[in-house]
Amino acid sequence: MALKAWLCALFTLSFLSLPICAQNPGDADTYCAYLTQQAEAQRNLLRTPTAQAGLTQPETGLPTQVVAGASLGVSDVKKAALTMEVARRNCDLYRSTTGVQQQLQYAIPMLERQALQNRLTLIDRASTQLSALMDSTRKMMEQQNATRLMVFSLENTRIKLESDRADTQSKIAAIYLPQLSTTPLKQTIDQKQNQEIAVQQAQDHLTRQNNWDLALQVGVHQQVNPLANGTQPYGSFSLSYNLAGRSIDRHLDNAVTAWGDWKKVQEGDVIRNMDVLHQELNATIAADEAKQQSLQEQMQEIDSDLKVVAAPDTTASVDFRNQLEAARLLLHIEVDDTAFRLSHLRDYCATNF
Repeated sequence: MALKAWLCALFTLSFLSLPICAQNPGDADTYCAYLTQQAEAQRNLLRTPTAQAGLTQPETGLPTQVVAGASLGVSDVKKAALTMEVARRNCDLYRSTTGVQQQLQYAIPMLERQALQNRLTLIDRASTQLSALMDSTRKMMEQQNATRLMVFSLENTRIKLESDRADTQSKIAAIYLPQLSTTPLKQTIDQKQNQEIAVQQAQDHLTRQNNWDLALQVGVHQQVNPLANGTQPYGSFSLSYNLAGRSIDRHLDNAVTAWGDWKKVQEGDVIRNMDVLHQELNATIAADEAKQQSLQEQMQEIDSDLKVVAAPDTTASVDFRNQLEAARLLLHIEVDDTAFRLSHLRDYCATNF
């Protein structure tokens, strides 16, 4: 069972867009370094005063003046700190998102690999039991109480076991699993959802700074022609406030809530993907339960037949018992394999959902 392409959905944030399906362990570090550098550049731009120089012609008819100075907005200084906070929140969200994506993407391969490794153990046990049965049959053949055909029939069963072993080993080798978090999926999903809200709140606080500003300007001015009075300092400040500020803030708060609600139902988001994974696992559990019941019924039939030939007294009955024992060994692998899969699937669902 393979997870669909929806596990590689694009998570677009207000501050930056996140790449999809990071698998390399160093991916988060390099992406966070990129976020930090971008934010630090914006922070330095915002918190550094802006130099100004030019010519001005006073309206009072005075001579032209050369003006030089610097200006800085208090709002920009606050934006500089908030920009770094938004970058840090986005970095945390990226790490959490890619971790959850990996857990979702590799949940079924992880469970399959565990089941296949257990199947190898079951095959080894069956091979040991089959070897003992073959040794017993060979001794009977030496005593002329069994035929070579009976031994050959058991050899066919050994071939089936070895073929099953090779097939299981090749399937294990084909499954790639990165280092996955051991934290239950429901906890990492909650953490990721909380970080989604934290990112939007940080972006909200940053956007609010556009509603007001306290601008400070300092510098000097010098009359150009004729030069007189020397260089004179000047300073000023201005306060601005958007009259729709309260309404804007209310809409920003509503946007944060709406973002969280959207992420819960968005096709392609990890919350929706977790629900799909849960449905797939429940469907698999139902199929395995039906399979287990069928296998148990077959096992009961074989056990009943074995009771009939529990003490064989003819070559034909010995051959029949051997065939039943060989079939029981193969069937036992399937029964135990299905039981293991069911147990692990139920445990995984109970822990992660």
